[in-house]
Amino acid sequence: MPSHSPGPLSGLRVLDLSRVLSGPYCTMQLADMGAEVIKVEVPGRGDDTRAWGPPFVGGESAYFLSINRNKKSITLNLRSPEGADLLRRLLRVSDVLVENFRPGVMDRLGFGYATCSQLRPELVYCSVSGFGHSGPRREEPGYDIVLQGEGGIQGLTGSPGGPGFRVGVAQADLVAGLFACQGILLALFHRQRSGAGQWVDVAMLDAQIALLTYQAGNFFASGAVPQRLGNRHPNIAPYETFATADDDLNLAIGNQKLWRDFCRLVGLEALADDPRFATNADRLANYEPLRAWLAPLFAARPCAEWIELLRGRGIPCGPVRDLAQVFGDPQVAAREMVCPMEHPRAGHLRTTGVPVKLSATPGAVSQAPPELGQHNHEIYSGLLGLEAAELAELAGRGVI
Repeated sequence: MPSHSPGPLSGLRVLDLSRVLSGPYCTMQLADMGAEVIKVEVPGRGDDTRAWGPPFVGGESAYFLSINRNKKSITLNLRSPEGADLLRRLLRVSDVLVENFRPGVMDRLGFGYATCSQLRPELVYCSVSGFGHSGPRREEPGYDIVLQGEGGIQGLTGSPGGPGFRVGVAQADLVAGLFACQGILLALFHRQRSGAGQWVDVAMLDAQIALLTYQAGNFFASGAVPQRLGNRHPNIAPYETFATADDDLNLAIGNQKLWRDFCRLVGLEALADDPRFATNADRLANYEPLRAWLAPLFAARPCAEWIELLRGRGIPCGPVRDLAQVFGDPQVAAREMVCPMEHPRAGHLRTTGVPVKLSATPGAVSQAPPELGQHNHEIYSGLLGLEAAELAELAGRGVI
């Protein structure tokens, strides 16, 4: 693994009781920045995503590997009295707890926020759930496709007159994880000043609503429900995808200067002076005749030619790439967004990099995702002081 200086969260200990995606994505961001993340998993089975596949690499789920780097794994049966006692001991030496069970589960296990804050008043306790810990739907389960639909994102995505489409990654989970990480850092900032912890309650539904931004603004201003527009933008034109002679091209004419420069560049000066297209509002009002001019224009030449021409004059554009093209891009390599890892079972792996670049205390991909229970001895013996014989007994009884 590459060596690196301690990240900005070095010295922070996170007890990670989350599983699947929203919570693990949150805690991976904390781990990337130097926090010690202790992933608590079910003995013998672990995080659900350890079984999600194919593909598997050396018996390890590619899905699990993608979101659990830089963490330590311990196994613990929270439903056993001994397991609950061990968790209480871990809580007393941790700064943050992250969980994404359905509301009520942690209370039934004896580890709701009220209980944990009494054990450790400085604790930052983060809960991620589908609908949050308040409101009439609080106890409903949260799954990505359900929340993309419930939160309006799916209803905005797709072709006019066609069905709504789920975004191609589990965006509802991932965004909730991003907001959870933000909430934890805000709570830690408050703790630094006050000495007190607090509860961070993140709902996947809330996160989806927060993303609606200008679409919500359009609705609030007009009362008109936004319709699916394919790749068109509801407020800007032309700002969409065009078919070229071979591949698809994204074009982003975001201001009036770009519009006039574009028209001159492609030999359509008359469009720049046409009153139907004079302003952005005019172009939106006369979208169909505008597209009737532009669609055949782009279809006449290959995508690469268009990109060379347009980029050469500062017109924002780009291809619609597959992942092989994305990860072969020299810019992606220069930004270290593909990182190598060595895993004890899976061998040589690649993972996505750390997107937040800090000049003085950068994050890093320094440890491969852990095997199930890989750090039992380190945590239970090194941190809590259990003897080898105690560990063997607890393992034999399925506590760890």
